[in-house]
Amino acid sequence: MQLAQTLGQVLARKGWVVTTAESCTGGGVSTAITDIAGSSGWFDRAFVTYSNEAKQQMLGVSEAALDRYGAVSEPVVKEMAAGALKSSLADISVAISGIAGPGGGSETKPVGTVCFAWADKTGWMAVETCFFEGDRNAVRQQAIEKSLSGMLQRLKQLG
Repeated sequence: MQLAQTLGQVLARKGWVVTTAESCTGGGVSTAITDIAGSSGWFDRAFVTYSNEAKQQMLGVSEAALDRYGAVSEPVVKEMAAGALKSSLADISVAISGIAGPGGGSETKPVGTVCFAWADKTGWMAVETCFFEGDRNAVRQQAIEKSLSGMLQRLKQLG
């Protein structure tokens, strides 16, 4: 994937390392990254935290945030992104949680709802919720691309 290739080049130039905290993408972001030869120089680890228990145990997501907002929420992905940074050797992280379908959606969180958070070692953090169209695979693919492009955008802001 060209986006992952470009991200790797920018990370390598900057000397930064990335980590991922994935739910609905099931490791798809880390797969896109590790498909790139040499990614061991700029990729530390991935946390595939599909269950709420995994989010709590591996990333330190609070039970209160999960109960109050649900796994697919900006407060939860913020905690996931921060937890991934804290539990890794990375300089930048991305967290993804969403409803890829075909089931699981609701009126307030329809299928295709995906929440993202990006964080870095400077203390910066950004969050965004997207609504993607298509089947399960299409939603997951769009989420992978958004994850990578969000990190790339941040790195370009830093120069």
